[in-house]
Amino acid sequence: MEDAVASLTKSFALVPPAAVPAIVDCVIASSCFEPSLLFSSLVRAIPDPAEVFESNCILSHAVALGHLIKLTPSNDAMELFIWKVFVPMVKSVEPNDTELINQGLGLFCDVVLKTHSWELIGTILVPFCLESLAKNLGLICNEELTIYRWSIEDGFEQKPTGITRGSLPLLISCRILISLLKSALESERETHSSERKIVDGFGDSGRFSHNLLWDLSNVVIEILTQSTEHRSFVIRLILPHILRSFCDLALVRVMVNGSACTLSRISFLKKIWACCVCLFSLGHEERIDAYNILSMCFSSFKVIDGCGSTSEGELSEKYDLSNEKEFWKEIRRGLVDKDPFLRKQALYVLKVSLCNCYDSVGSKDDEYCSSASRFIVDSKNGHTISSNVTHAQTKRGKWADKEAKSMGVGEVCHLGTNGLSSQERWTVFILLYEMLEEYGTHLVEAAWMHQVSLFLESGPFSTCMIATTCAVYQVQMDTLDGIFNWLSVLWERGLFHENPQVRCLIMDSFLSISWDKYADYAQKVPRSFVLGPFILGLNDVVHHKDFGVKGVYMSSTIHGATKYLHEYSRQMSLSERIELVCGLASIARQDSFGRAGLMALAFCIASAAGTVIHDDGEVYDSMNDYTISEIKEAKSSQENPLSSRAAELLDVLGVVVERSKQHFNPRYRLRVCEQVLKAATSVISICDVPTDILLHFLSNVPREFTDFTGPLRGLVQQWLNQNGGQPSKMGSAYGNKELLERLAFFPRSFISKHSADACVSFDDEDVDAWELEGQRWARVLFLVVWDEHLEPIFKFLQNNTMSLCTEGVHLNLVPIKLLILIQSFVEEFEIGWRRYTNYIEPRAWRAVDVTNKLDESASLFNPLFRKKFIRKFTPMLGDLLSYAKSVSPVFWSISSGGTELPHSIKGKLGGPSQRRLASHTTSDVLQAIISMRTVSSISSWCLQLKSDDCLNPSFAFLWEFSWKVIRSLAYNSETGAELHLAAYESLVYVFKAFSTAFTPLVIDFVSAFNMSLQADEGNNPLLDPLVHSFMQNVNDLLTEGILTRSRRAVLMNWKWLCLDSLLSIPGKIMEYGSYSRNIHAYFSDSTLAAIFADIVGSLENAGEGSMLPMLRSVRLVIGLISCGRMNELTQFSSGVNYQFIMQLVQSSLILHLSCNKRRVAPIAALLSAILHRSVFSVLSMHKTIDGEEGPLKWFIQKLLDEGVKSPRTIRLAALHLTGLWLVNPKTIEFYVEELKLLSLYGSVAFDEDFEAELSENLEARSEVSLLAQSPDQELTEQFINTEMYARVSVAVLFHKLAHLPDRIGGEENRDYQASRKCGKIFLAELLDYAVNDKDLAKELYKKFSGVHRRKVRLWQMICILSHFVDDDIVGAVTSRLHVCLCRNNLPGVRQYLEIFAMQIYLKFPALVEQQLLPIFYNYNMRPQALSSYVFIATNVILHAGDLTMQLKHLHGLLPSIIPFLTSHHHSLRGFTQLLVYHVLCKLWPALGPGTSEVAPLEKKCFEDLKLYLAENPDCVRLRASMEGFLDAFDPVKSATPTGVFNARDEGLEFECVPVSLMEHVITFLNDVRNDLRDSIAKDDMAVKNESITHADSCKDSAELLKANEDGAFPLNRIDFSLDFQKKITVQEYGSTDYFLGDSEPPKLLLEMEKEDQLLRPVIQLRNQAVQRIKESQQQFIFVASLLDRIPNIAGLARTCEVFKAAGLAVSDAGIIHDKQFQLISVTAEKWVPIIEVPVFSLKVFLEKKKREGFSILGLEQTANSVPLDQYSFPRKTVLVLGREKEGIPVDIIHALDACVEIPQLGIIRSLNVHVSGAIALWEYTRQQRSKQL
Repeated sequence: MEDAVASLTKSFALVPPAAVPAIVDCVIASSCFEPSLLFSSLVRAIPDPAEVFESNCILSHAVALGHLIKLTPSNDAMELFIWKVFVPMVKSVEPNDTELINQGLGLFCDVVLKTHSWELIGTILVPFCLESLAKNLGLICNEELTIYRWSIEDGFEQKPTGITRGSLPLLISCRILISLLKSALESERETHSSERKIVDGFGDSGRFSHNLLWDLSNVVIEILTQSTEHRSFVIRLILPHILRSFCDLALVRVMVNGSACTLSRISFLKKIWACCVCLFSLGHEERIDAYNILSMCFSSFKVIDGCGSTSEGELSEKYDLSNEKEFWKEIRRGLVDKDPFLRKQALYVLKVSLCNCYDSVGSKDDEYCSSASRFIVDSKNGHTISSNVTHAQTKRGKWADKEAKSMGVGEVCHLGTNGLSSQERWTVFILLYEMLEEYGTHLVEAAWMHQVSLFLESGPFSTCMIATTCAVYQVQMDTLDGIFNWLSVLWERGLFHENPQVRCLIMDSFLSISWDKYADYAQKVPRSFVLGPFILGLNDVVHHKDFGVKGVYMSSTIHGATKYLHEYSRQMSLSERIELVCGLASIARQDSFGRAGLMALAFCIASAAGTVIHDDGEVYDSMNDYTISEIKEAKSSQENPLSSRAAELLDVLGVVVERSKQHFNPRYRLRVCEQVLKAATSVISICDVPTDILLHFLSNVPREFTDFTGPLRGLVQQWLNQNGGQPSKMGSAYGNKELLERLAFFPRSFISKHSADACVSFDDEDVDAWELEGQRWARVLFLVVWDEHLEPIFKFLQNNTMSLCTEGVHLNLVPIKLLILIQSFVEEFEIGWRRYTNYIEPRAWRAVDVTNKLDESASLFNPLFRKKFIRKFTPMLGDLLSYAKSVSPVFWSISSGGTELPHSIKGKLGGPSQRRLASHTTSDVLQAIISMRTVSSISSWCLQLKSDDCLNPSFAFLWEFSWKVIRSLAYNSETGAELHLAAYESLVYVFKAFSTAFTPLVIDFVSAFNMSLQADEGNNPLLDPLVHSFMQNVNDLLTEGILTRSRRAVLMNWKWLCLDSLLSIPGKIMEYGSYSRNIHAYFSDSTLAAIFADIVGSLENAGEGSMLPMLRSVRLVIGLISCGRMNELTQFSSGVNYQFIMQLVQSSLILHLSCNKRRVAPIAALLSAILHRSVFSVLSMHKTIDGEEGPLKWFIQKLLDEGVKSPRTIRLAALHLTGLWLVNPKTIEFYVEELKLLSLYGSVAFDEDFEAELSENLEARSEVSLLAQSPDQELTEQFINTEMYARVSVAVLFHKLAHLPDRIGGEENRDYQASRKCGKIFLAELLDYAVNDKDLAKELYKKFSGVHRRKVRLWQMICILSHFVDDDIVGAVTSRLHVCLCRNNLPGVRQYLEIFAMQIYLKFPALVEQQLLPIFYNYNMRPQALSSYVFIATNVILHAGDLTMQLKHLHGLLPSIIPFLTSHHHSLRGFTQLLVYHVLCKLWPALGPGTSEVAPLEKKCFEDLKLYLAENPDCVRLRASMEGFLDAFDPVKSATPTGVFNARDEGLEFECVPVSLMEHVITFLNDVRNDLRDSIAKDDMAVKNESITHADSCKDSAELLKANEDGAFPLNRIDFSLDFQKKITVQEYGSTDYFLGDSEPPKLLLEMEKEDQLLRPVIQLRNQAVQRIKESQQQFIFVASLLDRIPNIAGLARTCEVFKAAGLAVSDAGIIHDKQFQLISVTAEKWVPIIEVPVFSLKVFLEKKKREGFSILGLEQTANSVPLDQYSFPRKTVLVLGREKEGIPVDIIHALDACVEIPQLGIIRSLNVHVSGAIALWEYTRQQRSKQL
């Protein structure tokens, strides 16, 4: 027997498993072996499982054993089979060997089915598999809920030693359990169908299936909350089978621990839904898993309820997920998710759930889910709806409307009396959503145009629904709240669509809704949408294309959003408004906003608060609509007290204002702040806001908006003077009383805060914070108070200053805080006084009455109050002076103890805010600094406003303090050096006071003081001793090296600030005219030279913070040196010479380049200091006697080269340099290259930071005002904020120089001669550049390109220079001009050449006959050049000096122009018609009947010509299209800066270039040509289609003939190969007898036949070559008829040639002659068949190719498109490509066999059409090549 078994085992390896049962039966039948005995033998002979991969014998062996078990069923045999055969076999199989696993599982399940071994399987195999499953998934056995105990040992006796518990792989164990469950369910169905006896209602398989389904369900529920990897495994492999099982089993009954338990499909679904809810609250991956679960559930159960009612309650229960509110909420979230896959899942779940809800539609589940169009209203219902939106009349709109109808849009087209049902509304919703997801922009537009208002007009709606009677899904589309919830989904999806055009469309659609016509519909929009997607959508720049243009910071989108927010909040209470405004403003804290987005947010905030700007400009403020009782009621509300929300609201509104500071344009920030303040005024009462919050909010508003004459000052004052929310008059008894009391109490609370603590130390950060508080208080104080309100504050300050010197008071914070308050008060008064003076004085000089334009607070700055101010502060000055004397000794005394540094600065280098002093010493030093600063500030003001002897003590103290500081010796310790540094910090404020307070009394005092120091040198300059001592002392402190590096940098900054103040004293004295002393009586030349040398030596290594004071000092030193001297700079002082100036410019340029940011003030200071007027006038500074470049030439060249990277540097340099050149024209000849650079530099970009600095920064404004100013202030103001200003300033310069004689009154003036010479040199340089430069000589260039810009800039400047053309250069100028005129140029460039030519011929009339007239007889000239010359000649005729000259030019030029009226060139012909008519209209009266200049015949011809041009409709249309252009054109004005840089609307877009007359003509002719082409295309369509149809009929005829040849039809045989036309007329060569067969053929025909016989071999060879080429081509045709961009079509032609495509279909075959096409295609059109298929014939062409056996495909992303790599291309393929933006139209998509798409992994959703076509053609080629291999 062993031999037989061995032989049988070997045979298993040789036969397939399917043949094994037959072999076993033969063995049993032919031998005496019992099946059981053979089974035992085969079990012992089973091979090693490791050999499974080497042969198929183990599977065949298992089949034999299974077959034997079927013959003699036995539990022992089955158990042995499981442990010895089945488990080892599946365990050793690789998990990816699906075929072997399926065969093994099929074998095993078949054995179980045949032997009914369910109980045995449930006892031994199922627990083993469950334990393996649990072990791999990390589960623990739940004894209370598990039927098959995993921990039991029963049935494991026969288990081999190599098999351990839970050792099966996860996939194998799962596959075994699923297979057993499926087999058990199948067995149960067979049992019921065969009506076999069932014990207790179950068979063995039924009980097994119930038990296994119970355990697997519990495992799934537990795993769904586990890790992502395990959850995905269960969802993919186990859950689908469980759901299918529940389709068969409505109820599972099991026994668990002796107790009967049930699990219905409804309860399982509830558990599944609970898991999904948990997953929805987690991350993105979990949400995807939840949607996968829901998709499976809906796919498995069409209607999720019980399968009929039975007596048992479980089956009578019904459950529908659509009745869960959370379900719909999650669906809405999924539909707007960023992940496209998740959105598709959500849409699928929504569709299936709707099918389940509306099962009365009658469509199958699969049919509905395939397309939204399946879920449409039954046409039998009869009532449908339409939108009231007016259809677009544009071509695109009509096209979109037509294509949308093919998608089902409009099937619901007429509003019935009962409106739409909820089912019909769902139809509209899904249609719109799928439009957003799948189709092109034009289809989205069409769908929304037809259907978006259906929801708004499809009522009536239920205003309230009872939850007990209505299902949740009914509420979704039957109530306004539900409908707007789903509408917000569409809006949100559209606002965040990938296509910007779609985003614009959806936003426009939302904002264009007339919300005021729909009652309270606006309020039904979910707040989550308004505060989320809507506001964030407004932050998208695509909605604000017109935003910021020409300084207008508004857009139609912002206006629409403002109107909607007004409607949304119109019916809200005050507390609700505050809540809404707070929510809107909080968005700025959470998200980053762009310029337009932040402006939109500000307007929305104002609108929500109740302020709306209507179309007529009226401002509506809703705060006044709330009565006092309503406000009080809102304040007393327990739910939302206004007082608790006002502070929070004002805080978030401050965030919006703060965000606006990130955008530099002041006008922009003004608009934002204005809207925020309007919102605050509308909903916030000042009484509800804490003082500190109010002060902090107003401090965020830029002070230039709220200071005196600020644009927002009145609005802020109106708000601050409200009483209980109601506006009141300033100063009334009720208006601002409470606020005034709080502001008056602020100093007391500010000083008393933390002041009671003894020995409190403070540092610079504390002082900065207190100063900020004081400044906020002072700023608001001067906004609301006037004279009488300041009395309590003055009294408080006086009382506290009197107690400053009290013993012990300096130990607390009272003195420092009091000083800060006084300083803040004085500084705020100083700011207001300066603004008041700057506003009043110019108007007083012009006698303008401004009293009615000033508010009451302006009275604080009039002369009367200034006297009161001095009167109040003079007594305080004495107390402050005493306190300063008591604390200032700290600068010279080092305490013996407590010198240890704080831990915060130990080991650090220090810095501006970190003094390396002990804490208590820092406090004492800060008190001394603040006291000196306060005394200096008050003394300065009092000395300016009142010269009184009582102020002398303060000045004497300050003067003595200064000398004490600069004479004190440096200490040898770091603490002493730090104290000395602090003393110099105090000197900054002291010297600043000196610079403004040098009255005669002060000068006499200083003189006496100097004499006391040096009695024998009393005649020395006044300030020399002070400056010498100061510089020596501070330099000694710097060189000693005691201070750290960072502290030395601080000292350097104080040094230059002090020098700046000291050097400005003489200039201030001269400005005020307070003293007649000579300017050189203050500083000697040696002192100035020493200062100059010190500055020059320090510039290169100076810090950025010291740059401004150092450069100001340079400017002041040079100004003082040169003052009163007219000789050369080298003779000014022996210490200042050429080398010093050279070192100065080099060091200053290094300092400039080292700065990280290019600020306006340092750049302006650099220009005014280095390019000082007195230095610039010295010629040797530009070019030396040796011919080398001077220091200023070197500096200007380097500065402009660097300025190319810094627009503001170029701008300011152009402003200063042109002003200097105008005063010094003889220096211009040194800077021709620099002038050319300035002329060619520029664009129209705005530098908002530049404008902001000028408006906000006082230093920037003052430094720019010191630059040399342009003579044309109007153009400067207009262009200074643009990068065009460099060119504008140069143009203004040369325009002024050209008219210099008129300005100064003499032609012999040297400046006039120099200006004429320089102008001619510059003109010659520019003309040479225009002729010879490689780029500027180009004739082919793109519009708006770099070449185009340079040409425009060059010829704009040449036009300005036309005034410099004189007799000596006119010949050379005109020769170069004609070279440029004969070149091809764009009309925007040619118009400047024409203007320049007009200037020359108007100035030199003799040249007209010499040069201009012969040109018109050159008939080989280009039409473009002729058009220019015709325009030049016309204007020369019209604008000649007098009538005589006009008639002379008319007789000479008009006859030569007339022939061009018949030119073949349409633009020249039309252009000439227009100009000739204009000339005849102007000058024909001068040739009237009384004149004899014209012969009768010629006169009659001209009369008829004029009449024709006047009456011809086309000529009339041409003139009407450019009406007024020629009348307004003035060639003389066009050559001025105002004419060239005219800021017309059309010019601002590109270099201020207006639209030329030629462009008007070309535009008109193109429009006419397009209309003509459209009419021709309509006529040609029928012809094209007819030709294609005729070709088809010929093909059908050929098929009929072929059938006849085969004998199918009894027709005569016709050889169509002979049917061709030879262009032979029979009568010409003889009679017709030959053709009738009656005579011989003519001789000529015989000769032609011989020639044909000779040519036939050649023709055959050629035909064979052509045939081989055709056979080598791929049967692939590209259809590119929808494409219109030449580069894409040319690229496709080249691709077709590379891959040997059969053809390329285009809409116009004439494209192959285009130069751009030929450049890109590289002769590909010569080798690829180009087929002309117009768009209107595309369908016919595709149908024809389909009949020829081609598969018609489209390359497009659709709902059913197939990935390119997964599609198998047929050999004969036609691939249609869509338009560049819109894609393939829907009517063409319907004609396709399939659509393929290129799989994409990135964010951008599309590729260039040429690239896409190339990828598709390569994939086709790759597949065809692989098939051939």
